[in-house]
Amino acid sequence: MINHKNTTYHFIGIKGSGMSSLALVLHEKGFKVQGSDVEEYFFTQRDLEKAGIPLMVFSPENITEGLTIIAGNAFPDTHEEVVRARELGLEIIRYHDFLAQLIQNFTSIGVTGSHGKTSTTGLLAHVLSGIRPTSYLIGDGTGSGNDSAEFFAFEACEYRRHFLAYSPDYAIMLNIDFDHPDYYESIEDVFSAFQSMGEKVKKGIIAFGEDAHLRQLTVDVPVYYYGVEEADDFQARNIKRTTDGSAFDVYFRGEKIGHFVSPAYGQHNINNALSVIALCYLEGLPMAEVAREMLTFKGVKRRFSEKVMADMTIVDDYAHHPAEIIATIDGARQKYPEKEIIAVFQPHTFTRTIALMDEFSAALDLADRVYLCDIFGSARETQGSVKIEDLSNRITKGGQVIKEENVSPLLEHENAVIIFMGAGDVQKFERAYEKLLSTTTRNVL
Repeated sequence: MINHKNTTYHFIGIKGSGMSSLALVLHEKGFKVQGSDVEEYFFTQRDLEKAGIPLMVFSPENITEGLTIIAGNAFPDTHEEVVRARELGLEIIRYHDFLAQLIQNFTSIGVTGSHGKTSTTGLLAHVLSGIRPTSYLIGDGTGSGNDSAEFFAFEACEYRRHFLAYSPDYAIMLNIDFDHPDYYESIEDVFSAFQSMGEKVKKGIIAFGEDAHLRQLTVDVPVYYYGVEEADDFQARNIKRTTDGSAFDVYFRGEKIGHFVSPAYGQHNINNALSVIALCYLEGLPMAEVAREMLTFKGVKRRFSEKVMADMTIVDDYAHHPAEIIATIDGARQKYPEKEIIAVFQPHTFTRTIALMDEFSAALDLADRVYLCDIFGSARETQGSVKIEDLSNRITKGGQVIKEENVSPLLEHENAVIIFMGAGDVQKFERAYEKLLSTTTRNVL
C-alpha cells in the first residue's frame, strides 16, 4: 500500500496539522502528493507551498482515476470527495491507518498525552535527527521523510482513540487529562484509552511520574517514569530556571547521566526534555550529544512563538486547554518576570468550553489582564449552547470580549507581553492588533 510509486496520494483535509506533516514526509520520500482543503489560510500550508505540493479547494472534481486517497479523520464518509472516490473505486485510507503502516520499518516513538505532544515531538525529532537519521511527523504541520532513517518520531493523538491504530516500539506518555468532551465521557474513559494504547507498545513506555493516572498503567513492557520526585526512574535535579532558559542534571535510578540546558521556558518544558533524554538513554545514544542538540532547539510553530513590535512582545501559542494556558503563562513569567502578562484567548469548540468553564477562568486569571474572542467551532462541531460571555462573566482579571474589526482595547497596554492563545483562528486577531499597533505612535523604551 505504501510502496505505490506510480500513484498520486491525494490528501482530503491536507491543511490539518497531522495531514500536512504526513504529506511532507511522503513528498520527501519521493512520492507524488497533492491535497485539498477549505480556501481559508492555515499556518500549516506554508511548508506545503514551499515544497510545491498542489493544493486545491474541496470539490468532487479533484478526485480522478489513479489516485490513492488519504482521508483526514475530521472528514466523514459523506464528504463530497470521499463519496466521489468511492464511486471511482479508489483506495481510501484513513490518516491514522496509513501512519500505522508507515512506522513499522523504523524504531518508532509515539508521543502522546493530553498536552505537550507537539512541543515534545518537535524536541525529540530535533535531538534524534542531529545524532541519527530520523523521519518525523510533528503536529505543527512539519514532517520529514529520510530514506535512511533509523527512527520515526510522531504524534499519537488520543482523539476518538485514533492512536490505537499504532503499535510503536516506544510511547512517551506526557499526561492524562480530561479533554475532547465531545467524545470522552470522563477522565476514566480517557485513562482506558491510554491503557489500551500502552498494551500495544512493543519495547517500553516513558511516562510522567507525577501523573496519578499514568502511575496506574498495567502493561507487559517496562514503564520508565520521569519527573522531579525520588520515585521517578529519570529524575531532574539541581534545576535552575532563569530568563535565559532552564538548566538541570538528570539521574537515572540514582546515577547521574548528564547535565542539560534547555533554551525553553516553564517547568513543563523541563518535563518534556526529560522524556526525550530518557528515550535517548534507553536507546544508547551518547548523553553529551543529546545535550548538544538540545541547546539548539528553536521550538515548534505556534508554541510560544515570539516577535517584538514597538514596545510589545507578542506571543502566538496553540494553548486551548486550561493546563496548557497555565503552562504558557508560567513560561512567560519565567522569561519576562518584570512585565505585565496579557492573555488574549479564543476558546476552541463549544463542548470543551462548557465542560471546562471553571478551569478556563481559573487558568486565565493567572494573567494580569484577559481578553476573549468568540468561540471557534470545528469541522465536527459548528455551534453550541454556550457563549463567550458565559466565560467572560467568570473571569476576574477583565475578560473583555474583543472583535477582529476592533482590537483597539489592546492598545492600552504598553511595554508588556501579550499572548494570543487558541487552536482556531486567533491569529487573525493578532494580525489585526499588529496592523493597528504599527500605525500607533508609541514611546519605545
